[in-house]
Amino acid sequence: SIVSDNVYGSNLLTNYLIKCGHKKIGFIGDIFATSSILDRYLGYYKSLLQNGIPVKEEWLLSDRDENGTLHAIAFPKKMPMAFVCNCDEVAYRVVEQLKSEGYRVPEDISIVGFDDYIFATLSTPPLTTFAVDLQLMTEMAVDSILRGIIGDNLSPGRKVISGKLVIRDSVAKL
Repeated sequence: SIVSDNVYGSNLLTNYLIKCGHKKIGFIGDIFATSSILDRYLGYYKSLLQNGIPVKEEWLLSDRDENGTLHAIAFPKKMPMAFVCNCDEVAYRVVEQLKSEGYRVPEDISIVGFDDYIFATLSTPPLTTFAVDLQLMTEMAVDSILRGIIGDNLSPGRKVISGKLVIRDSVAKL
């Protein structure tokens, strides 16, 4: 399989929030829904551990039901300063929900996404996110398929492809 570096990307995003002065940071995503979301949570968690910031259970929020359908977020009464979202679509939805509830992004709450998909630029404000290198992932997939067709002895495995931090306007510097 060829996958994005979910742990590293989420760790990088969370570290960026901390560098901007955020200490109260939540995570939005159902960690039991996919291995990618779990890995992204682990990157978030690793960053908090490395920076001596406690994880608050009430700031770990589900974004989907048992069938995988996205739903509105049940925000806690006491909100964090920022949220790491498991993907840009969820981050986009969170920004819209927060605005409908009277919050300002990033003035009241900072938001980061993951993937650098269309939702990152459709959002107002545009989302800070981790850009997955789809071009390289595609090239690696095609190469693996072609090598399999010509008969190279490929052993099963996993290739992890990194990406980069894309800084936009959804994070306040405190």
